[in-house]
Amino acid sequence: MKNNHTYIGPIHEVLPMTGLPERGAVADSDLKRLTAQGILMKNGKIERVDKHGTILPEAQKLGAEIHILNGKYCALPGFLDSHTHICYAGSRAHDYAMRNAGKSYLEIAEAGGGIWDTVTHTRKATEDDLVSRIARRANLLLSRGITTIEVKSGYGLSPAEELKMLRAIRKAQKRTPATLIPTCLAAHTIPREYKGNAAGYIELLVEELLPQIREERLSARVDAFIEKGSFTPENIRPYFKKAQELGFDITVHADQFTTGGSRVAVDFGAVSADHLEASTAAQIKLLAQSNTVATALPGATLGLGGSFAPARKLLDQGAVLSIASDWNPGSAPMGDLLAQA
Repeated sequence: MKNNHTYIGPIHEVLPMTGLPERGAVADSDLKRLTAQGILMKNGKIERVDKHGTILPEAQKLGAEIHILNGKYCALPGFLDSHTHICYAGSRAHDYAMRNAGKSYLEIAEAGGGIWDTVTHTRKATEDDLVSRIARRANLLLSRGITTIEVKSGYGLSPAEELKMLRAIRKAQKRTPATLIPTCLAAHTIPREYKGNAAGYIELLVEELLPQIREERLSARVDAFIEKGSFTPENIRPYFKKAQELGFDITVHADQFTTGGSRVAVDFGAVSADHLEASTAAQIKLLAQSNTVATALPGATLGLGGSFAPARKLLDQGAVLSIASDWNPGSAPMGDLLAQA
């Protein structure tokens, strides 16, 4: 009979990350440090962490596969990247030339670049092609210690294309040990065929897309980009209301260039409000008094220039803060969460 136990040790230092405050700042002194540890696993899951000298004999009695380490290693839980757009095709390298010429993110999009370029390439890509791209990017993140990865759709902008993206994310899960969390971002921007008719596009999503996502269990989350040129705080509310009625959790692209999105996020009890570069004292206070996670995306600031999210102020006022990579082909193509943090 195959033995399913594995032992790794001795590990110089283990940081279990237990007992930390969920809100506000975390100091080095808050971290629990365990030294000279060993980790016993069963079927790939951690069963026990204890002193190397204590647990090694027990692992040997179990007939575990033993891995003895030489050197000062540190073990800690895998990182979670809660905001990525790694389901896409194409490149946006030419956006940087326009940006270097002084064009803004919104000006590039209005000129046909930006998100529209990615939508064109992603629509042309096959589902299998997207699966390969997602898996390759997810495994790169895994090699950097990120074990859970949120992956958004949002470059299809039609029921059929958004479903293609979400199905690709599901299939990609079979090609990576990382855990993928799919999010429907069909409300990324208003498709050209619905220009001036945001309500019509939202009705399409509510009538055709969301019920199909629920039927196939492709995602339990919906997101929307609330910003000038995309959705307003007013016209996105009916979409979120219907999504919640169908059982979806909400997350929001909020306050990237203008404010308003964080108010919607808090009103709907969103899991998170992401970006927040434009957030002022009013939005900081609002988020700090809510259970919505404030997510900073420094990669977008590094890619676009401008201000960073007011992370320090959010922490000081007691908000729940996270940092994510925002890996996408346009504003944050580096996709390196640790470097950004």
